[in-house]
This record gives sequence, structure tokens and C-alpha cells, in this order.
Amino acid sequence: MAWPVAAAPAAAIDGLDWSAISAQLDEEGHAVLPGLLNVAAARRSARQIRILGAPQRPPPAPGEPGRGELFHFGTRLPAPWGGWRTAFYRHLAVIANRWNDVLRVGARYPEDLGAFLQRNREAGRVREQSHLNRLRAEEYMPLHRGDAGAWVFPLQVVALLSEPGADFQGGEFVMTEQRPRRQSRPMVVPLALGDAAIIGTAARPSRGAGGYCRVHLRHAVSRVHRGERIGVELTFHLAP
Repeated sequence: MAWPVAAAPAAAIDGLDWSAISAQLDEEGHAVLPGLLNVAAARRSARQIRILGAPQRPPPAPGEPGRGELFHFGTRLPAPWGGWRTAFYRHLAVIANRWNDVLRVGARYPEDLGAFLQRNREAGRVREQSHLNRLRAEEYMPLHRGDAGAWVFPLQVVALLSEPGADFQGGEFVMTEQRPRRQSRPMVVPLALGDAAIIGTAARPSRGAGGYCRVHLRHAVSRVHRGERIGVELTFHLAP
């Protein structure tokens, strides 16, 4: 299903098949939401880069290509991201609390995003992490996860605002998971223009013969070979 930015974000997100999304997150650590933005809305969102100010450039490792640019939103997220984050949180907090239960983690996430952000601030987390990112030819986003400090939310949302094959080549969204005593498993998450995905921020539970264990997750964007790739990372917790 596709809908314009002008559609009520809560109604659109509330109408998703949350049972299927929850099951896929349990199984794979990610769930793709095709066409969450239609083409016009995705293009408009990509142009927000022009008004977000100077980008942050993560330093490349010695001998490595550039890591692109990050355009942080600041304290007030523009449409549709602010409304999306509030609407997504209501459903994802249920999944996050269930994950904590099976992993025997005592922390509980509030039902309301505002209450969760207040707990972040009380814990010294005050800096917004949500951002647009832009990768040009020979640039990439290295494997990373945002789990430093207390009150980290275990899920986040990413979306693609450029068209693979037309605007850029390469630049696949990649995740890895590390299970106890096993080799890392790489996964390519297929995203088209306007697609979004819910992903595990840093870890998720996985059920095995001996019960539940913690699977560690990281995500990245592979090297762009041609053109320009613009995406978004929507994070629920703040940074220290």
C-alpha cells in the first residue's frame, strides 16, 4: 500500500498488519514495509536535505572511501518523520517489552513516546539521532549499531528516498546477526524507492533448543558505485 505524506500518519501506520510484522521481526530482525511513501512523497522527503543545514561527515578509516553525509533533524522532526515516530512507537513498544520479557530484562518501555523520551533526558540522553543520509559514488555506511548507554530502544525505522538502478547503483542495505557460538549471518534487506523497514537496533531474542538467547545485530549500506543514494534512519532513543 502507498499513501502520500499528507495522509494521517497514525491511521496509515495503525493499519499495518502488526501481527505479521511482529512475527517477521522475531524471525529475521527486520520487516520491510513496501511503498510506505509514494514516489512524490519520497522525492519531497529527499529534498529536505536542502534545509537541514551543514551535514556531519563521519571520518573514513585509513585507506577507505568516504562514509557519506548525515543530516540530523534536530529536536523537531519534519513531516512525515515526527508523526511517524510517534505512531510507530505505540506498536513497537509492545514488541520491545515482549522481547525484554523473554530475555528476562527488567526494563519496561512506556506506552507513550513522550514518556520514553523524558526517561532518556533524565538518563542524560539529550541529542537527537534521527537523520537523512546521503551517499555518493564510492561512499558507504559502515556496520554500526546505536546501543551505548541506558534506555536504548531495540527497534528503529529506515527508509529509502532514491530509486535503485536509476538514481544510484550499489548501495544495498545490509544487516548482520551474530548468534552465540555461530558465524555472523549477513542479510541484504531489499528496499525500493519509498520502501521502509523496521530493524533491530542492536539485539533481538532468538529461540533455540535451550530457550531464548540474545542475537546481536548491526546494519550498514554497501558502497555506492554510481549516482547518489538518500535514505533516512528514524531512531526512537536520544544519544548521550
